[in-house]
Amino acid sequence: MTQAMIEDPFKHTFGHAPDVSGFTPGRVNLIGEHTDYNGGRVLPTALRLGVTLALSARDDGRVRIQSDKFDDLAERSIDDPAQDHWSDYIVGALQFTRHEGFGPNGADVRVTTTLPFGAGISSSAAVTVGTLRAARDLSSSGQSATDLAILARRVENDFIGMPCGIMDQMAVAISRPGQALALDTKTLDFNVIDLPNTHHMAVIHSGIFRQLNEGRYKVRKEECDALKAALGHDDLCLMTEAEFASIQHVDAHLIRRARHCMSEHRRTVKAAKALRDQRMEDFGALMNQSHLSMRDDFEISVEPVDALVDDAQTFGATGARLTGGGFGGCIVACVETDRLDEWRDRLLVAHPNAFWVC
Repeated sequence: MTQAMIEDPFKHTFGHAPDVSGFTPGRVNLIGEHTDYNGGRVLPTALRLGVTLALSARDDGRVRIQSDKFDDLAERSIDDPAQDHWSDYIVGALQFTRHEGFGPNGADVRVTTTLPFGAGISSSAAVTVGTLRAARDLSSSGQSATDLAILARRVENDFIGMPCGIMDQMAVAISRPGQALALDTKTLDFNVIDLPNTHHMAVIHSGIFRQLNEGRYKVRKEECDALKAALGHDDLCLMTEAEFASIQHVDAHLIRRARHCMSEHRRTVKAAKALRDQRMEDFGALMNQSHLSMRDDFEISVEPVDALVDDAQTFGATGARLTGGGFGGCIVACVETDRLDEWRDRLLVAHPNAFWVC
């Protein structure tokens, strides 16, 4: 996107040029689902789709926000609580930057996004991190990408009320398109892995939209919290087999949740190594195993998504799985580049409610 494409809509709405502007990518998680709040590993990659955000500072406590996805101009106070409105992420981010001493006391903001909402590819994290980054750049303060990711998670947890982990924020703050982020969510240590050009990580929307704050994601988080209390520590993904055996007295569905956390963490460690070594058949097999675990043990898939994943595999994907918080949204599939077009067309014909994302 050119500078004029960013600035002209902003000028049209607010009557002046923005002070700062920038792009933040979305992300798709290749493997490692619901491990980021349980001490485990994740392996997201940045997308070429994302959020472009332009911002100018105000000093009167007002926040005016325009988005290309909504007709209304949101006019808020920087002190507003969350209102279950699309502008909450920006208001919350600005509140937190002001509290941390590097944000303005109000702002005019224009957001343009190529990310579909409710798709599990981090539109909310991209908006939040993009706002924090704009405030940092405006103030010339020294927060690192990791600092911004941690603060963005606080916005989602404490302002929005979404009990998410750190993966989305770290992925969109650090990685770039063509890179996967092998992240240890307990320590925040990470390595960047270049994706091979022999395969494409395809993202297909199932046609089923959902919001993470609708409740079902929260239930899974609460189930994991109950397991942590029974186990006596916070790292379900790092349980030993002996520790897993020690919680057999809990309800059967909680045992399945624990088994997913343990096995998904171990799959993700193996998948990062397979990707680094470009052993794509091994990588794809781990993706397939991950979907079965999400379907049977963590129980976050739905029948149309299962059917989409099954056909993605049957039609020739090296591996395919549900991605994101679950209950709809997108699948991600690892597909050989030279057969991508045929594979995509066949899959979309078989699933007319699904659509290509990238």
